[in-house]
Amino acid sequence: MSAPQISTEFLSLPLATPLMNASGVWCTRVAELDALVDSAAGAMVTKSCTLARREGNPEPRYRTLVAPGLSGSINSMGLPNEGYGYYLDYAAQHDYEKKPLFFSVSGLTLDDNLTIVAAVRDAVLPVQLELNLSCPNVPGKAQPAYDFAAMDELVTEVASAYRRPFGVKLPPYFDFAHFDAAAEILNRHPHLAWVTCINSVGNALVIDTAHESTVIRPKDGFGGLGGDYVLPIALANVNAFYRRCPSKAIIGCGGVRSGEHVFQHLLAGATLVQVGTALYEEGLGLFERLNHELVALMESKGYARIADFHGRLRTL
Repeated sequence: MSAPQISTEFLSLPLATPLMNASGVWCTRVAELDALVDSAAGAMVTKSCTLARREGNPEPRYRTLVAPGLSGSINSMGLPNEGYGYYLDYAAQHDYEKKPLFFSVSGLTLDDNLTIVAAVRDAVLPVQLELNLSCPNVPGKAQPAYDFAAMDELVTEVASAYRRPFGVKLPPYFDFAHFDAAAEILNRHPHLAWVTCINSVGNALVIDTAHESTVIRPKDGFGGLGGDYVLPIALANVNAFYRRCPSKAIIGCGGVRSGEHVFQHLLAGATLVQVGTALYEEGLGLFERLNHELVALMESKGYARIADFHGRLRTL
């Protein structure tokens, strides 16, 4: 029997593997993006960009979290990025034959988003535009996806302006009523082709007992939680939107640091799987390790391809 195949497709694009980076990790500068091209990831995404360059929040703004059996992170980066023009220039030079490129947009206002979206549209590139509705770490800025009226307006305006398939990145939801309300909005837009679940769990607080203090500086220590701590929440959101949005592809993100975690996201309904905290901690060699672990797990279960188990999560 030949080894299992982990190649896949996303919106008819062939990918060697379902893995990619999460926006924010290994994707802020050209050198990092070029390194992603040469990695064992199947696709890649840029840093979420704003209209103008941003320094982000003051340091320290990222902290690795380690507890018995757990690995994670808390951050309040504040959208540090080089401005949309920088990433659009990169997108114009990217070799799309090597890897699909996702272009993450996180304007601070509706007009900012529409300006960036129009520029990406007019560039006529084979880039995959994703609207980030879920950054929890910009002081004074609410997450649009937690305000359903604002979310509806933003998605409607972007769909009208872009006129091509695009996706959205969502924060975690914690209530069935919120899954239903968000899905109702997303399903009304045929050009909205995929949903990424989830961004970090916003506004967690980690305390250093020895120093009796917070561990990051911005927002009095409140920040987005990632890593092992959020895996069950991420899987719940992936499966909830997979069930509610049958015409949309789902990209899973959250808590991935093993091939088993990748398998779980795919089983829950994800077509692609992003890695954030573990990639930040381990580096680009992570993708090769996860690919090998996924192949080994599929082989142990007798699966020849991802389609054999994708979205087939059993319930009791």
